[in-house]
Amino acid sequence: MQALIYKIFYGILWSISLLPMPVLYFLSSCLRYVAQYVIGYRKQVIHDNLLLVFPEKTEAERKKIASQYYLHLCDLVVETIKSLTISEAELNKRYIIDNLDISNEYYKDGKSVLVFCSHYANWEWSNILSTKIPFKGYGVYKTLKIEHFDKIIRRIRGRFGGTIVTNKRMVTALYRSVRKGEQTATLILADQSPKRSAIKQNAMGSFMGVNVPVFTGAEELAKRLDFSVVYLSVKKIRRGYFVATVVPLAKESNEVPDYKITRAFLNEIEKQIADEPAYYLWSHKRWKYREKN
Repeated sequence: MQALIYKIFYGILWSISLLPMPVLYFLSSCLRYVAQYVIGYRKQVIHDNLLLVFPEKTEAERKKIASQYYLHLCDLVVETIKSLTISEAELNKRYIIDNLDISNEYYKDGKSVLVFCSHYANWEWSNILSTKIPFKGYGVYKTLKIEHFDKIIRRIRGRFGGTIVTNKRMVTALYRSVRKGEQTATLILADQSPKRSAIKQNAMGSFMGVNVPVFTGAEELAKRLDFSVVYLSVKKIRRGYFVATVVPLAKESNEVPDYKITRAFLNEIEKQIADEPAYYLWSHKRWKYREKN
């Protein structure tokens, strides 16, 4: 029964993904209306996050950002669905990656790389990176509770040759690659909030002016494995078009003081949010464990 449900659900999404992008964006605009005005999807979370981060803005300004965010979020949903069937050629037109010379330089020097990503603009299409670099590609994700969604996300993120591993198996997979002498580039969303049980083991830091627990596990892993670290900074040019830039954070991670790599990464995200705030994931409870005082 479960297999049948998955096939039906996947078939529906696959059929939707075949639609031209203009049609998908029309559907996104309709979905935005439902999400914002009918359902009020995470309305309070979005409101509270924007008020917390932008207390200096007027209520009207924050409402405008929220409205723009709902449209962006729905665009991201249809773009993710489109990932099921989009061709490599089409994705290369829509998702350009700059500054790849940095990663190629690291490869020539025998380094492996952790690619820090953030919940900004479109991170789902970053899987095209594996087709452009000489490294063995890995993509790290957190297992979803709904099995059918989990299968679909793994299929989407592994479409262009990258090996998809869960966050719980990432360390084992990378250690295995090191023993084999493989050079790897691993994409990891590194701006999330640490689990409550791990907060005491993580540094506190400012993110958008709010003191919160900072996820430092990716930096610690880079130091343990002697990996270089870069940030894939994604800019939304217009609807359906993005430019991602490889930003070096540390070539020799062991030579950088603790938490400086994470701080540099957060600084990059903060600059993006300040420039175009609507494209961050405001419906996520990123600041839920913040210091109240």
